[in-house]
Amino acid sequence: MLVANPLSLRMSSHTYDEMTGQDGGIRAHYSAFSDWLDNTDAARIAQKREEAERAFHRVGITFAVYGENSHSDTERLIPFDIVPRIIPADEWEVLETGLKQRVHALNLFLADVYHEQRILKAGAIPAERVLGNTQYRREMAGMDVPGGIYAHIAGVDIVRAGAGEYYVLEDNLRVPSGVSYMLENRKMMMRLFPELFATRSIRPVQHYPDMLLENLRGVGPKGEENPTVAVLTPGAYNSAYFEHAFLAQQMGVELVEGQDLFVQNDTVFMRTTRGPSRVHVIYRRVDDDFLDPLAFRKDSMLGVPGLFAAYRAGRVTLANAIGTGVADDKSIYPFVPDMIRYYLAEEPILNNVPTFMLYKPKDCEHVLANLANLVVKEVHGAGGYGMLVGPASTAEERASFRDRILAQPEKYIAQPTLALSTCPTFVGAGIAPRHIDLRPYVLSGTNIDLVPGGLTRVALREGSLVVNSSQGGGTKDTWVLA
Repeated sequence: MLVANPLSLRMSSHTYDEMTGQDGGIRAHYSAFSDWLDNTDAARIAQKREEAERAFHRVGITFAVYGENSHSDTERLIPFDIVPRIIPADEWEVLETGLKQRVHALNLFLADVYHEQRILKAGAIPAERVLGNTQYRREMAGMDVPGGIYAHIAGVDIVRAGAGEYYVLEDNLRVPSGVSYMLENRKMMMRLFPELFATRSIRPVQHYPDMLLENLRGVGPKGEENPTVAVLTPGAYNSAYFEHAFLAQQMGVELVEGQDLFVQNDTVFMRTTRGPSRVHVIYRRVDDDFLDPLAFRKDSMLGVPGLFAAYRAGRVTLANAIGTGVADDKSIYPFVPDMIRYYLAEEPILNNVPTFMLYKPKDCEHVLANLANLVVKEVHGAGGYGMLVGPASTAEERASFRDRILAQPEKYIAQPTLALSTCPTFVGAGIAPRHIDLRPYVLSGTNIDLVPGGLTRVALREGSLVVNSSQGGGTKDTWVLA
């Protein structure tokens, strides 16, 4: 259950540690790994860590790091830590059920707001929050999509706080990234430490590309028994290009850029050496604005002219659907529990983090009086940018943010500074606790499925709560025990 006072979730002297209990004892689901760690020579572990870094470098697993105060960006390896995040079976069962419930409700919400808008008419969500949202695509109003599925791939960010309760921090429904790192982390751990997997029942994740391909084929246009799938990438300069190429290769489908596709008679074709080839399903990693210069941004060089017309005609499926961003916008996030109650007549299994909506005068007044204790986020922000972490901020930063809030309060939400759980992590001085989150990937099609686990991200700087890869965070393998 949510606590009565949101500020009681702020950082405290005790933070829930995934491996070690408050009494200093090792938690039962970590005991076997802890024994292995104690009995493994430190030199061997150091050697394996170096081997992992070399292997990731050879494969090219990089991510672009963008500096807010810099006009340049750099490619770097995403740091990989060999201490896994381990989740016992009973905890995963609750998480899995709660994630399926949440994503089901989000898809029902998207279908509703682009059609009857029942939830808005009922007053369960203020209509202006949705219809006035910059992510709401009026072009999608009244348009049917295959199976009524809008968010085919969802990355839901989960955090653990307080005494160990799980909370949903964010829903990512547009072009959620990171699943390739989940798969490569598992492959690396199995290669470096096969003995760990030989003696433990760790549920597999390697079948994710097969699940994804089956999911995408299952939402192809009506009447297509064997639809052709392609992955649409903005190109090699995109920060997540490695992932685009990786997923296309793993699924055995073509990786294409906008210039590789063309539309004729509301049908999408791919240019090949053997002539045009029909494409039925596009897993697009390009934002809405850049998909089609005839329908959206006219200056886009990344999209395909006429793609939206083909989509509207039902001749191609886009995953995720255009307009899904309205459901993962931070100003809509506080209403997801209401969606679950409205559409499913169920209580949410996974709770939201208590959230102040600054367009409300009382919430805004409270937040301005407590900036030093809160995290303030831009509703359209992403990647850990455009936010104020109150306890880590200076008086000058808070004063600057106060002015921004007063100028446009509707652009911000605020939440307590969560005491994110920690997991032992190899750092320069040895093993030390570092804050983590978890991003499971939920696939919606004929069924709602997910592989056990997800991408565990870790904030490598001591005390930091920002786990994003674009800001220096690392990753861990996530083990769900059978």
